[in-house]
Amino acid sequence: MATELTLRELLVPALDRFGERTAVTVGETRTSYAELVGAANRLAHELVALGVAPGDPVALMMRNGVEWLVADQAILRVGAAKVPVNGMLAEPEIAYILADSGTRVALVDDSTVASARNAGVEAVLEPDLRDAAPTPPEVDVSGTDVGLILYTGGTTGRQKGVVHTQAGLAVNLLAHVVELGLQDDECLLLSSPLPHSAGFLAQAGLIKGGHVVVERRFDAAHVLAQVERHGVTLLFGVPTMIYRLLDAAEEADTSSLRTILYGAAPITPERLTEGLRRFGSVFMQLYGQSEAPNFLTRLTREDHDPARPERLRSCGRPAAMVTVAVLDDDGRPVPPGEVGEVCARAPYVMAGYLGLPDKTAATLAGGWLHTGDIGSLDDDGYLHLLDRRNDMVISGGMNVYTTEVEAVVGACAGVEQVAVVGVPHPDWGEAVVAYLVADADLDIDTVDRRCRAELAAYKRPKEYRRVSALPTTPLGKIDKKALRTGRTKRTEH
Repeated sequence: MATELTLRELLVPALDRFGERTAVTVGETRTSYAELVGAANRLAHELVALGVAPGDPVALMMRNGVEWLVADQAILRVGAAKVPVNGMLAEPEIAYILADSGTRVALVDDSTVASARNAGVEAVLEPDLRDAAPTPPEVDVSGTDVGLILYTGGTTGRQKGVVHTQAGLAVNLLAHVVELGLQDDECLLLSSPLPHSAGFLAQAGLIKGGHVVVERRFDAAHVLAQVERHGVTLLFGVPTMIYRLLDAAEEADTSSLRTILYGAAPITPERLTEGLRRFGSVFMQLYGQSEAPNFLTRLTREDHDPARPERLRSCGRPAAMVTVAVLDDDGRPVPPGEVGEVCARAPYVMAGYLGLPDKTAATLAGGWLHTGDIGSLDDDGYLHLLDRRNDMVISGGMNVYTTEVEAVVGACAGVEQVAVVGVPHPDWGEAVVAYLVADADLDIDTVDRRCRAELAAYKRPKEYRRVSALPTTPLGKIDKKALRTGRTKRTEH
């Protein structure tokens, strides 16, 4: 038996300690650690019987539920490479992931079994919580074995398989525990898809003996009721979800909350002030990506101070095991305040992209993870993101960072959400367009006057388009590709 740092070495002995303590609640059903472990052990034996060995890809393609967590534990107990598949993806996207990863075994439920079979997967298993085994199979898992193939969102082309090793994943799990400051009485409520960031958080909660409350979808009123019912200490979501909680939170008892973790975008200053008043000093922002999951930087609870607006516009400082630099086009660090590409080093950076050596070499050039984000570091080491390289607008030959425009528009009273994109223009190449979700009585002229006062002429939106909702990717991020191509419901011009 190998003794290298692996997910199996971390999680198997950890979960065995907690016995009859509640591990997972879904709806009215509670599952103990003993039940979770027993079902995972049995499923792991079934995987071995199918010929699954350490490093072999196994698709996990199930909706949120305790069965997902059983399957997750089974895969790591075998030392296989988990290939998480979001059920919100279209059938061709799912088929592509299964084929590209070389998956021949899939763990499914009734919502995905047809997709797996249609894609030609050889073996399809459905976890059964009633079938338990006392111990996991004896397998020799190495830290260098592939433990995860995580496919990117695919908003700018074919999805890429991001490969992570067992050792990197184990360190990443420890980073989650450290950066979140998880305690022994933690209760996490997860309502976003487990195939992505929420799945990492579930593993971190379980290694501490926490209680993980899993929701199939996000409903603000129901989430608040669950916070009160279970004494939830940690919530996770994107800013839009937090806004919905604020709108519904008037009567709810949320005193148990210690952390509201969010990512994908900053919270608007107006809503953050409201959130601090309603929930207290509980907000924490993370910044990461599939190539370095969740924690490259962290904006702490203490950093969420309305008296320090410059901090609130950042995504925090590097996490404990991370080095962040902003590099120019020649790979040299730029001085504080100057703009370049955000790059990082960490022990849990990906091993590479599956079957894409040239793309891997470019992304990991010089020993740095090149994130594709444009930003700057301030004198105190806080990272300020300006844009994705692919989202930056070039108007009249000038670079426009969309987050800068979004910050100005989003600060206007009555603006709930804003996304800025560039659309083709015959004179300027691209024109800056702002999509708004806003109160019905918002005066667009007032927004435009603020932009004229605070932004250079080439940065100002040439058009404001009101929409009922901003389109999102299956990961819950704003889908700017859809906005650029006009695939959203307009409410007025």
